[in-house]
Amino acid sequence: MLMLEENKELLKSDFDLIIDDLVSNETVQKMKNYKQHYDTSCFEHCKNVAYYSYLICRKFNLDYISVARAGMLHDLFLYDWRLRQDGRKGFHAFTHPKTAFKNASTLFTLNNVEKDIILKHMWPLTISLPHYKESFIVSFVDKYCAIYESYKAYEKKPIVRKLYRYAYIFLSLVLIIH
Repeated sequence: MLMLEENKELLKSDFDLIIDDLVSNETVQKMKNYKQHYDTSCFEHCKNVAYYSYLICRKFNLDYISVARAGMLHDLFLYDWRLRQDGRKGFHAFTHPKTAFKNASTLFTLNNVEKDIILKHMWPLTISLPHYKESFIVSFVDKYCAIYESYKAYEKKPIVRKLYRYAYIFLSLVLIIH
C-alpha cells in the first residue's frame, strides 16, 4: 500500500512540474473566474482533464507531456459561455476550441500533438477527426469530467437526493419481489 501511495505522489509531482509554467501564467489563472460545469471553474475542469489524461497516457506509454499541457489549455476561452458574446458566431460547443487554440498559441509554443488536442477536444462535434491517440483520450476524458462535474453539482441538490433515495427504494423493492 505504501508503494502505491509513493507512486501516486511521484506521478502527481511529475504532473505538477509538467504544467507548472502554464498554471502560474496570469492569463491561465483567469480561468478560475469562469464556471465551466456548475460549481467547477474552467481552471479546475482543465486541470482534472489534464491530470486524468496524463495518467492514462503514462500507463499506455503515449505522449503524456503533451497531453498534460494541452489538457490544461483545452478550454482557455476566457468568457462566460452561458452569456451571449458580441462577435461570436455559432454555439460555444462548436467555436470554443478555436478560441482556446488562439489564446494558447499566443501565450505558449505548442507542438503538433498539443495543437490537435486543443482543436479537436470537442470531437465528434468538431467534425474533423483527431490525428493522434492522445487527442482521442483528451476528448473522452473531457466528456467524462463534464458528466462527473455535472453529476456532483446535481447530487448536492435536495430534490435530486430525494429522487435517488426513492429510485433506490423502488429498485430494492423490485429486486425483493422477483
